[in-house]
Amino acid sequence: MASWATLSPSIVEYFEGEDFYRCGYCKNESGSRSNGMWAHSMTVRDYQDLIDRGWRRSGKYVYKPVMNQTCCPQYTIRCRPLHFQPSKSHKKVLKKMLKFLAKGEISKGNCEDEPMDSTMDDAVAGDFALINKLDIRCDLKTFSDDLKESFESEDMKGKNSKKDESSELIQSQDVEEKLGSGEPSHLVKVHTVPKPGKGADLSKPPCRKAKEIRKERKRLKLMQQNPAGELEGFQVQSQPPSLFPPKAKSNQPKSLEDLILESLPEDASHKLEVRLVPVSFEDPEFKSSFSQSFSLYVKYQMAIHQDPPDECGKTEFTRFLCSSPLEAENSHNGPDCGYGSFHQQYWLDGKIIAVGVIDILPYCVSSVYLYYDPDYSFLSLGVYSALREIAFTRQLHEKASQLSYYYMGFYIHSCPKMKYKGQYRPSDLLCPETYVWVPIEQCLPSLENSKYCRFNQDPEAVDEGRCKELDRLQVFHKKAIMPYGVYKKHQKDPSEEATVLQYASLVGQACSERMLLFRN
Repeated sequence: MASWATLSPSIVEYFEGEDFYRCGYCKNESGSRSNGMWAHSMTVRDYQDLIDRGWRRSGKYVYKPVMNQTCCPQYTIRCRPLHFQPSKSHKKVLKKMLKFLAKGEISKGNCEDEPMDSTMDDAVAGDFALINKLDIRCDLKTFSDDLKESFESEDMKGKNSKKDESSELIQSQDVEEKLGSGEPSHLVKVHTVPKPGKGADLSKPPCRKAKEIRKERKRLKLMQQNPAGELEGFQVQSQPPSLFPPKAKSNQPKSLEDLILESLPEDASHKLEVRLVPVSFEDPEFKSSFSQSFSLYVKYQMAIHQDPPDECGKTEFTRFLCSSPLEAENSHNGPDCGYGSFHQQYWLDGKIIAVGVIDILPYCVSSVYLYYDPDYSFLSLGVYSALREIAFTRQLHEKASQLSYYYMGFYIHSCPKMKYKGQYRPSDLLCPETYVWVPIEQCLPSLENSKYCRFNQDPEAVDEGRCKELDRLQVFHKKAIMPYGVYKKHQKDPSEEATVLQYASLVGQACSERMLLFRN
């Protein structure tokens, strides 16, 4: 596992123009529109910056929806695990799992919970023919040899120039709020008074339970009857009683970890073990469990998505969920498991029943995909695994303080089946124009009126990370690394600059200077 000091740069091949695909959500034959590039290799730092600009990967193909043109706009969504409290439905799922493990009880009700990314959450994930075609066109070995030769022949010193820090976005009337240290993007908290019937009024105190109000009234009445001393266990205080008495410690709600790790009896009916396995055929645990994991994937795709057998073969599985451009990395202040792509395997009584594919990045755990055994649908494994991944993010945060978010992929408000991601609160959506984070509660009213929305309400705000100096973009051409300012002097094709400019505008200044853009 490489350290940050010895990493090779990211190498990407950008595909000019925009791609049109059949939408997996509204079934429009050519309504899904995106820009894309093939990542031959990528550092976790670069991928973190890319997903904070609306990009997402499917295998080694990295794409960004054209938000104002695609039929079903896909907004990047993240949950804030450090402030997450499970809802009643979440607690039911966790209790259902505990009852099954302890006594073998099986819930009679049908599972209506949506698993994380049960519908392939991208424009091309299901189009394995395209991914295979790209894999043939983009021979990684050739690029690796070229890159190695370029490092041997060129002196790389002096290439890292000091970059100007992006100025903070300031909302004129809104409050900017940052959660966690080292956050790559701003979180904009927009206070607006909701319309009638559109949610709670944040300017008023929260509602209190009727039971609490009755107890408070009884307390005040008893103290009025006997102001000089004690009565029925109530001690008179010199200060007026609080209208919001603190709850006793025993009444504090259980944490997510308490609910997940509740102790089981010694004679429990089942044993569940969660294993984190690096996505690498050099890892013995990944290699030994590959066959069982692949069989589970085929069973899931055929039963849940009705995929024909020829569309869920070993090649497709490997390229979609086992082939990652992310290089495994380690850092002295990072998590013990390091950064990169992993399979989180759920073993029930010695058998894999679910696999959550995740990326561990500098600031977040990013959910890629989930597949599970349909025979265990009654356990709501999609919701259960999402809660486990939120708890896992909190665990990693204890060692790596900057790692404090859980990215759930894309939120698609126009697709009812994909709106379930908004139930993991608190969460934020990424503004598709200025790339700042906005609490989802502030976004929903706008999304009810329009599929595409700019969430940042400051009309003067711009993309602070946009590309401002195109000539500093790094190009990999004919086994040599050079800034675009040098490369363009030898180019005669007038369309070349338009393609490079489009790429730079989508990845931003920081990534354009770190990543190597391959040009043939």
